[in-house]
Amino acid sequence: LLLIHTGCILVLAGSIWASEAGHELQKKFFGIDKIPTGLMQIYEGHSDNRVFLPDDRIRKLPFSIKLEDFRLEYYKPGYLHVQSRRGDNWMFPVEVNTEYSLGSGYGTIKVIRIFKNFKINMEGDNRIIIDAPAPGSNPALEVQIKSTDGRINTRYVFERFPGHMHSDDELFLSYERIIREYISELQVIRDNKVVAEKEIQVNHPLHYDGYHFYQQDYDHQNASYTVLMVTSDSGLALVYVGYVMLCVGVCWHFWINKLSGRGKRTLTTEIKTE
Repeated sequence: LLLIHTGCILVLAGSIWASEAGHELQKKFFGIDKIPTGLMQIYEGHSDNRVFLPDDRIRKLPFSIKLEDFRLEYYKPGYLHVQSRRGDNWMFPVEVNTEYSLGSGYGTIKVIRIFKNFKINMEGDNRIIIDAPAPGSNPALEVQIKSTDGRINTRYVFERFPGHMHSDDELFLSYERIIREYISELQVIRDNKVVAEKEIQVNHPLHYDGYHFYQQDYDHQNASYTVLMVTSDSGLALVYVGYVMLCVGVCWHFWINKLSGRGKRTLTTEIKTE
């Protein structure tokens, strides 16, 4: 019972110490001036130490965080959505050279090529479509539609521009990929030296010098920057110790006592008394 109650007190104390009021007390009585929580926006290849607070103030960390690289990872395969003007809908997994039927009246559809970064190069009067290397990202599909009368029409479907189509097209096409993870490769720079580095994901933060850096958001248009949530670790140790004591106390009170002779002796005493 002592462990249970002490654990609860430590959890509450740690939570209070981690609050904004707790940080004010730390600053007033102990001279510890930490940022309770805030956000950082860092562009790929750049470093920054500014933290944007919830009240729109800006504070600076005693070190900088550099975004070495940012990338998105997707579930495979992606999906090709097809919709007709008459309201018919289909969804197919994106697999190169796999032909899918659209039913009577529409023919078939087939993905010919997948682009990570679709670009058009002009060489004189010739137009050359390429899958360009990084930097840049313009995911697209080259799709072949074969009508019931045998006519073949080649279309390009862009993930970021789903409305790219001609006014007389019978079918509306869109390309969708589902994000599995967004990952930031971070470096901590102090006195012009890299003192720590980590590849962070959602729920897998970087911890350094009393702060946790969580993957919060990113640039949804060009994936050129990351948004990090910065939180102070003040009071965290108290919370962890409190939870451990609480769990041990509960296990001891409800299970270990009953498995030990103490529980049996208590039961025997109660029977004799009756």
